[in-house]
Amino acid sequence: MLLVQRPADAITAVRAALAVAVVVIGPTGPGLVLVVVALALDWVDGQVARRTGTASASGARFDMETDAFLILVLSAYAAPEVGWWVLFIGAARYVLWLAERVLPWLRRPVPPRYWRKVVAAVQGIALAAAVSGLLPARLSETLLLGALALLVESFGRDVWWLWRTRHAAAPYPVGGGATLLALGAVWIALVLPRDPGDLARLPVDALLLVAVALLPWRRARASAAAVLGVGMAVLVVIEAFDAGFHTFLDRPFDPLTDWAYLGPGVGVLGDSIGVGAARATAVLAAVVVLVLLVVLPLAAVRAAGTIARHRRPALAVALVLALAPLAQVGSTSASGLAYDEVRQVRSDLADRHEFAAEIEVDPYAGVPPRDLLGGLRGKDVLVVFVESYGRVALQDTSFAPGVEAVVDDGTRRLEAAGWSSRSAFLTSPTFGAASWLAHSTLQSGVWVDSQRRYDQLIDTDRLTLTSAFAGAGWRTVFDVPADTKDWPEGQAYYGFDRIYDSRDVGYRGPQLGYAPVPDQYTLARFQQLELDPGERPPVMAEIDLVSSHHPWAPPPALVPWDQVGDGSTLVAPPTDEDPDVPTLYGRSIEYTMSTLVSWLESQPDPDLVLLVLGDHQPHSYVTGPHPGHDVPVSVIARDPEVLHRIAHWGWQRGLHPRPDAPVWPMDAVRDRFLEAFSR
Repeated sequence: MLLVQRPADAITAVRAALAVAVVVIGPTGPGLVLVVVALALDWVDGQVARRTGTASASGARFDMETDAFLILVLSAYAAPEVGWWVLFIGAARYVLWLAERVLPWLRRPVPPRYWRKVVAAVQGIALAAAVSGLLPARLSETLLLGALALLVESFGRDVWWLWRTRHAAAPYPVGGGATLLALGAVWIALVLPRDPGDLARLPVDALLLVAVALLPWRRARASAAAVLGVGMAVLVVIEAFDAGFHTFLDRPFDPLTDWAYLGPGVGVLGDSIGVGAARATAVLAAVVVLVLLVVLPLAAVRAAGTIARHRRPALAVALVLALAPLAQVGSTSASGLAYDEVRQVRSDLADRHEFAAEIEVDPYAGVPPRDLLGGLRGKDVLVVFVESYGRVALQDTSFAPGVEAVVDDGTRRLEAAGWSSRSAFLTSPTFGAASWLAHSTLQSGVWVDSQRRYDQLIDTDRLTLTSAFAGAGWRTVFDVPADTKDWPEGQAYYGFDRIYDSRDVGYRGPQLGYAPVPDQYTLARFQQLELDPGERPPVMAEIDLVSSHHPWAPPPALVPWDQVGDGSTLVAPPTDEDPDVPTLYGRSIEYTMSTLVSWLESQPDPDLVLLVLGDHQPHSYVTGPHPGHDVPVSVIARDPEVLHRIAHWGWQRGLHPRPDAPVWPMDAVRDRFLEAFSR
């Protein structure tokens, strides 16, 4: 406990208050005056202690800790201008203190040495000169390097003496390591939720723990601290999920519904590193979460107990924490994250009602099926989703030229075969993954940008493109080669007459990357099962081409369509190079688009109509930061009447939408499609 009844200690207390004031207002201008006064009083309090005969070990310790704190503050202000290495000057005292918790031989007093005071004064003077802005940058850096050299020499001499005499006397009492770890864990948990860079900031949110520690009832204090510890653990876990969701989905984690992504996420990870390694990673992550839920409450209880036993220093620390935001050295990341999560939950609950109202408003709900889609009577209509086919595949990336060449060549080849096409962009509701959100948005005509909205939608009977075609007399099919198990909820909502997945299309070839079935086999087998039979109703199908799904792998070489067989001929070509991930992504899109064009060239059906589009952009480690959510979309048909009906859309000719092509939200497609082909 700090005592200030002695005259020298009172002066030291004034120095400590000045150091806190420097934290608030900074060390320039009026703050520089405070720094100079604090440094001058460092000489005064020593003189007063000696002349009044009141020198004491506690007073010397108080003086040393005040020096260390002022130097830490000055080094924190100097570091952004001079270099982060300057922080070592301010952290040296605290690094030694940490070392004392581990090495008992460091916990003994060293002999008094006047040079030690000189070195401490040099640190303060050099840092004050550097932050004042009065010296040239090069001179400030040289001055601080010299000060750091003196500091290393002084600390090194003391450590060397302690090592040589480590058996000469008993060390200080051991202990304090667990408390130090507890305080460190609380600090990290409070500043980590937003930015690891905040580790150098003061955790202002610790004020809540200080308030809990000041409760006069021990059991209530321990219980409240444990609850705070659980809350900190939850926030750390949520922030970890936030980081992952921002990386892969370009959005934050939704604590109400996004837990549903964990299972599919482990599955996708298994495709990248192997099923066993993915499961081991998932188990390790679960263990880490459990450890956090145990360790952080224990750390909070121990920290609160320590604070309760040292109330006066705790109040001084609380004052520093309260003033830290004014000096922009405080972090409120934990409370900010908690506020954002509560706001997200409230927004989700409110959105449930808003989305229900959007679903109910449907201009086609009461239209008789016979009055829909008359402009496509007798035609087979395919909605083809190309996995991860985003705007970045066509512009401003290293792999865009290759994809552009493929789609431009595809346009020429299709025109030579009698096809016409028009293209634009759609804004997808998802990014990086969760393709089913894009599928349901396009099909239903409402914006489905979360798992909660998706779950809510499929429990309704809102009209989809599939149900509209089914009501108008088409046979409806879903060809989804990525699925390896039944999908009853999807069939219940969309009402497909037939669903094909990887288990029932007879594929006997190798698995190349994520896709259980390569795109060429998907199209060839669909042709055999649904388009080749002579006497049949027209088919409306959604086909998912997934060879461009993450994790990307070298695609198979195209073979003549009459040699596809059971897929055993579809193998990746040998290569000596080791392409990077963006290159593999670009090649996978080239493969899928080349395959689709080649398949259309072989088509004898003059009445086939396709709506081809991407579901979302690829992950951000392919796209770079903030690429947007736009995906290419094309209508392809041989019948000129089909393209005539959409002429007013303003879409550009060919398969390659230029950067200035029209951009629609994906939920606008259903209504505009029904309007164009039901007139």
